[in-house]
Amino acid sequence: MTHRLLDQLDGWKQRHYKGLLVLIDPDKSEPASLRRVLSESERCGVDLLMVGGSLTHGADIQDIVLEIKQLSPIPVLLFPGSLYQIAPAADGILFLSLISGRNPDLLIGRQVEAAPILRKTKLEVIPTAYMLVDSGKPTTAHYMSNTQPIPHDKPDIAAATALAGEMLGLRLAYLDGGSGAQIPVSAEMVRRAAETLRIPLMIGGGIRTAHAALTAWRAGADMLVIGTALEQDPDCRILHDIADARAAYLQQHPVLP
Repeated sequence: MTHRLLDQLDGWKQRHYKGLLVLIDPDKSEPASLRRVLSESERCGVDLLMVGGSLTHGADIQDIVLEIKQLSPIPVLLFPGSLYQIAPAADGILFLSLISGRNPDLLIGRQVEAAPILRKTKLEVIPTAYMLVDSGKPTTAHYMSNTQPIPHDKPDIAAATALAGEMLGLRLAYLDGGSGAQIPVSAEMVRRAAETLRIPLMIGGGIRTAHAALTAWRAGADMLVIGTALEQDPDCRILHDIADARAAYLQQHPVLP
C-alpha cells in the first residue's frame, strides 16, 4: 500500500511546513457552496480536503467525494464518523482511535469492523491518535462518542495521551475541539504536545480567525483543520485571511529543504 499522504505529513513536520486543511461536512455540502469552497481552497493553497463528521443524515459520501475529485485537484482525506463514511474514491482515510476516551468501541471495536472493508479498497490508511478536547461546550463529537474530552486546561494530560498513541504505533496525532467549538485548543496544550511528539500534530475545532491559526502554528501545530468557520462564511474570507497569515509566517520562518 502506498504511503504518499503519510510521507507528505511526516515531511511537513521534518521541514517545519504548516499545513492547511479544509473539512467538508457531507450534510452541509450544497452544490453551489461546495463548488465555492473548492474553488477558494485551490486559490488559497489548501493542502488537503477532509470529508466526514460525527453524524450524517444519509449523505452519500462516495458521491460527494467523486464530485470533489471532478472539481478539485486537491487530495481528499476521509475523516469518518462511522463505517458508512468509507468512500473508496478518496485518496486516504484517517483510521481513528479515540484515545482520549475510555469507550472500547471507539478504541478498537469499530476499527475491527472497518479493517476488512478498508483492505479491499485502495485507500491509504493513516493510523491516527484522535483526542477530543473540551472546547467550552458539548459538541456532537463528544455526545456521539459517549466520552469525556480532555480538560481544556490540562496540557500535561493531552501530551501524555498523545505520546501513548505514538508509542502504540499510531502515525498522526489529532487534537480536536469538535465541530462548533467555542474556543480552540490552547496554545499551551499544542506546545506541550508538539514538544513531546515525533509524529505530526493536527489541530482542529474553534479556529475562526487568522490570529487563532497563527497561534496554533507558532505553538507547534504541523497542520490545522478549518471547518465550521467556513460554513458560517459563504465568501470564504476567513480562508483567505488564514492563507495570507500562513504565507507571511512561512516567509519569516522558511521551510527546510
